[in-house]
Amino acid sequence: MKFIHVTDPHLVAPGELVLSLDPLPRFEACIRSINDRESDAELVVITGDLVDRGQLSAYHALRTVLDTLVLPYHLLIGNHDDRNNFLSVFGEAWRDESGFIQGTVETKQGLFVFLDTVQQGKSAGEYCARRCRWLQGVLAKSVSQPIYLFMHHPPFDIQIPFLDNIGLESKEAFVDCIDAHDIRHIFFGHVHRPISGSWRGIPFSTLTSTNHQVALNMRKITHDRYSDEAPTYSVVLLDSVSTIVHTFPYMHNKPLSI
Repeated sequence: MKFIHVTDPHLVAPGELVLSLDPLPRFEACIRSINDRESDAELVVITGDLVDRGQLSAYHALRTVLDTLVLPYHLLIGNHDDRNNFLSVFGEAWRDESGFIQGTVETKQGLFVFLDTVQQGKSAGEYCARRCRWLQGVLAKSVSQPIYLFMHHPPFDIQIPFLDNIGLESKEAFVDCIDAHDIRHIFFGHVHRPISGSWRGIPFSTLTSTNHQVALNMRKITHDRYSDEAPTYSVVLLDSVSTIVHTFPYMHNKPLSI
């Protein structure tokens, strides 16, 4: 199975900028590249911060671009998103019984589970008891198949203080929620960096935003938070024994002559 992971478009009203960059043409270039190169994938997942300021006009711009995508897509929200404005444009989005934007997709390689980690009005994330009850119910019904989790906030510190200060709160409660289940991989956004590894024995990966990046700064200082590094998307290949993640800098891909 092949799917595409995209994260953190941070769209704004057309013509506005984010950190002196225009996120709309960068996101449009991402979708064009996926259409041109990866049209044989099964789906695209975008792991939150779809827009930067929660603007209704930005969600309309997002929908316009996604209407050009030749693949099915699934959207998560992030801390920059506004649930109500998102749902007014993407009314078909999942909602659990408590109204959180959570859902599942059955694939031939296992169950994809999409989580809502947003605390409205706060940059840090949470996974509260109501959300956890929903997830535990999903996991309890899926003990016979591999589980792939998708979320905006990582459920652990990544050792960049600026980001760890706005990471997922109540991390141990999340651990208790997923403990003892066959979680094959966690895909997340939020950090605007290409990071991979394992956490509590679970492999994970994330990637750069389609707009701006967070500087690789592991010191406790407040300046130099952001950087203009290559935007990317990831091409993920799954089978019964492996998860392979290729990350492609779609705006920095110039062939070299031999």
